[in-house]
Amino acid sequence: MTKMSKTIVFFGSGPVAAASLEFLHKHFSIEAVVTKTKPAHHKGSAPVEEFAKEKNLPTHYANSMSELDNVVGTNQFSSPLGIIIDYGVIVSQQTIDYFPLGIVNSHFSLLPEWRGADPITFSLLSGQKKTGVSLMIIEPDLDTGKLIAQRSLAIRPADTIQTLTDSLIQLSNQLLLEFIPPYLSSDLKPRNQSHPDRATYSRKLTKADGIIDWQKPAEQIEREIRAFLGWPASRTQLANKDVIITSVRVLTDLGESGKAVVKDKNLVIFCGKNALIIDSLKPAGKKEMSGAAFVVGHKDLLI
Repeated sequence: MTKMSKTIVFFGSGPVAAASLEFLHKHFSIEAVVTKTKPAHHKGSAPVEEFAKEKNLPTHYANSMSELDNVVGTNQFSSPLGIIIDYGVIVSQQTIDYFPLGIVNSHFSLLPEWRGADPITFSLLSGQKKTGVSLMIIEPDLDTGKLIAQRSLAIRPADTIQTLTDSLIQLSNQLLLEFIPPYLSSDLKPRNQSHPDRATYSRKLTKADGIIDWQKPAEQIEREIRAFLGWPASRTQLANKDVIITSVRVLTDLGESGKAVVKDKNLVIFCGKNALIIDSLKPAGKKEMSGAAFVVGHKDLLI
């Protein structure tokens, strides 16, 4: 497919943004990329910046609303539309109004469900059966804008934050390719979000969210482990060692909350309701291993 004749300005910083930018670059003309500067202490990559430089895309930096206003106000972009994904900077009405068609955000939930910073994690934590992607014309308020398109996606029982994010990126790419061209051509009219009074809100996670509370039901902890995989990671102590729990199964069993035992060579931890079989974990400073392997090395400390 040839690239669209009209150009866009892309705003984004994180890994989801980088994957989206790579896709958009194949199908649209990117006039410029606006991203955050990489913090001096940050040891990881800056994927959006790296991709933009690799493709020789004009790149600008803005870490705050005022910096973004300055970038947009001084660079005289000619694009009628901005697309913002995984950026993390609040956008002012001034910047939105600069673009004749506004700025479209690909938000990874079925708005007005899970407005806010981390909709993917909270869709997993809630135990809901489906989520989706919403293409929205942004407003200064939190995820309240009109919708260009919305499509649902089933959440699989074994989905983690990583697998669900990958699936949502693919769905987002499909919607961008399908609906941005008619929006650019004024053949599509945005619609209001349905039932805004039923909106739910996500929040940014903290490191403390990863500390496992064994008083919670096993089903809830199992969802947390899938949702927190990578960061903040689900952490506890076993056999006097700090460990990250990476994969579990719910077991219908009763016992003292937080107590770890060995059953049929499996590592089992009792919860507020039911228990969890620990399929895999990562002891501090070591590689990920199976629960059974951990049991072999710590039989003297486990019942």
